[in-house]
Amino acid sequence: MPNENEVRDFLMSRRARITPESVGLPGGPGRRVPGLRRGEVAVLAGVSAEYYARIERGNLTGVTDTVLDAVAQTLRFDDSERAHLFDLARSANTSPVRRGRPTAPASVRPGLRHALEAMHDVVAFVQNTRLDVVAMSDLGRALYSDVIMAGGDQPNFARFAFLHQDLSRRLYPDWEGAADTSVAMLRTAAGRHPDDRALRDLIGELATLSPEFRQKWAAHEVRLHTHGVKTFHHHAVGDVRLHFENLTPGLDDEHSVIVYAAEPGSADAESLQLLASWAATRTTDASGASRAEDVTRGGTR
Repeated sequence: MPNENEVRDFLMSRRARITPESVGLPGGPGRRVPGLRRGEVAVLAGVSAEYYARIERGNLTGVTDTVLDAVAQTLRFDDSERAHLFDLARSANTSPVRRGRPTAPASVRPGLRHALEAMHDVVAFVQNTRLDVVAMSDLGRALYSDVIMAGGDQPNFARFAFLHQDLSRRLYPDWEGAADTSVAMLRTAAGRHPDDRALRDLIGELATLSPEFRQKWAAHEVRLHTHGVKTFHHHAVGDVRLHFENLTPGLDDEHSVIVYAAEPGSADAESLQLLASWAATRTTDASGASRAEDVTRGGTR
C-alpha cells in the first residue's frame, strides 16, 4: 500500500490552492476552508462526493486512469504533479512483491563511465533518484568539489544543500531554488519508489536534522528536473551561468545523466575553461579525498 497520508496531504494541498472564482464558482466569506470544497472537486471531476472523499483519504485502489485524469485536470496539475498522482496510484494497485526492485548498482556501466571521462568541456554527472552522486566528469568534480569533500564516502546533493549550508549557500546563489528542487525531486522519487528503504532513511535524516527541509517537505511539491538554467558561484572562478539537460539512459529510471554547458563564446564558457585549468593544477587534499574521488569516477561505493 502507498502512504495514504501522502496521498491525502498531496491532494488537500492542491485543492487548497484552487480558488472557487477561478473555476466559475461563487466565493465569499462563509467558506471555512481555503480553496475548493471536496464536493466541488467531485462535481468538477465528474465523480460522486463519496468517491472523491475516498480518494482524498488516500485510497487509490482500483481508481481508473480516467478518474485520475479528471482529478488532475480539476486541480490543474502540471506534468510533474500528474505523474506523481499516477505513481501513487500505481503503487496502490501493485502488490508489495511485484513492487519491489533490486538494489541500484554500485557503479555505472563502463560505457557510460567512459562517456563521462570523454566530456572535457561540459559539467556532467550521474545521480540516482536519492540524489546520490554516482559518477562525474572532470569538470563536474571541479564545479562540485565542495559537494564531494563534504559528502565523504557518498556525496549526496540533498545532504549537501541542507546539512552543509555554509558551503551550499555559497555554491548556489539561489539557494532557495536549489533546495526546493532537491526536495521536489525526492518527493517525486518517494511516490515512484515507495519501498526504497534508503530513500526513506535519507528523507527521515534530513527531516530530523534540517528545519528548512521539514518546512519545504510539508509543501508537497513535486518536480521533473528536465532542463533549465542555473547559476553557480565557485570560489576559484566566481559566478558561472550554465544551461542543463537531464538525460535518462535507456529504460533506467534509477539513474539520470545531467549535463551542464555554457553558451559558446560567452563569459561563462571562459569561466568553465578557467575552472578546467584550476582543476588540472590544484593539489588534492589527501585527508579522505581519494575515496570521494573514486566514488565520483563511477567506482564501487
